[in-house]
Amino acid sequence: MDVLQSFSQIGVIFILFSSGLETDFRELKKSGAAATAIAFAGVLVPMALGTLGALIFMNGFGDHAKLMNALFVGCILAATSVGITVETMRELGKLNTKVGTAILSAAIIDDVIGIIALSLVTGISGKGNIWLTLLRAAGFFVFTVGIGYLLRLLFRWLEKKYPHKRRTSIFAIAMCFVFAYCAEKFFGIAAITGAYMAGLMLSGLDDTSFVDRKVVVSGYMIFTPMFFAYIGISADFSSFTLHGLLFALVFVALGIAGKIIGCGGMARLFGFTGRESATVGCGMIARGEVALAVYATGQSLICRNGDTVTGIDPLVATISLIVISSILCPVLLKVMFRGSDAVGNGGKAPEVRIHSEAIDNVHPEG
Repeated sequence: MDVLQSFSQIGVIFILFSSGLETDFRELKKSGAAATAIAFAGVLVPMALGTLGALIFMNGFGDHAKLMNALFVGCILAATSVGITVETMRELGKLNTKVGTAILSAAIIDDVIGIIALSLVTGISGKGNIWLTLLRAAGFFVFTVGIGYLLRLLFRWLEKKYPHKRRTSIFAIAMCFVFAYCAEKFFGIAAITGAYMAGLMLSGLDDTSFVDRKVVVSGYMIFTPMFFAYIGISADFSSFTLHGLLFALVFVALGIAGKIIGCGGMARLFGFTGRESATVGCGMIARGEVALAVYATGQSLICRNGDTVTGIDPLVATISLIVISSILCPVLLKVMFRGSDAVGNGGKAPEVRIHSEAIDNVHPEG
């Protein structure tokens, strides 16, 4: 079991590194105020609802340990899997519309904000000092930008001298693990944060897609399947009581409602129509493997025994959310778009800008 757990930790690092590579750093800088605000609301509202819901079920008000567990539950709800949404809108011919660009831009920023939130919660739970955590997190991101920029220049030189060669992939994977190690060892934040930031610093280059394919192949040959296997083995269905079932249902409802209210409400404030705003919210509800990665990161701090959290199992609830939201998202999008050419076709949203190459770099999450 210890060997499986160790391999699963490598698998989750591969998953987040690949997510970082698939994030278009150039479009991240170009995204306007509307997309940024939608992304912030799409993280903060579900996270707040999830934290509050977990505290109520755990009766954890005033208990620091339970508050940390509840915050991790909130972080799980913050994750977004835009791959399903992208494929659905591509099929409907709505990907390049006002709503489509808003969802795609917001989803790119959403991933970054969610990782930062997870880093802060991880640091606070380990050290208990919010100011020290903020200082460590700031130090890590300064380290990432500084060292990452230099390594990005080196990577540019490598890809020009040795285009599409294995050595560029080896360099990228080595950078991923160095960043992951430094994040946890020296800055006290989640290793997957370092992996994601390493991928982000190498995104948007000529060989990025080549490296990403190699990373996906390397990960899915051994490590990533072991991560999913370990997650499945970790599920304790024997303690899944009626109370736990109720929590899972509430967890799913909060996860879906949080994205619709947060993203849709913010879109409405930025001039989208009511139907367009609801469509933006529906397009952000899907969850994928990143939600499981967040769960795995906080697993040691999320107590799942009946004495501590009265039968709550965040893993079962997370799997339920992934399955239900992945089915519901394309259905809701098709309903919202059906018979309404006005939705998404009213021109480009002011301040939401994205280029066609960013769309080509988006791959569905597993």
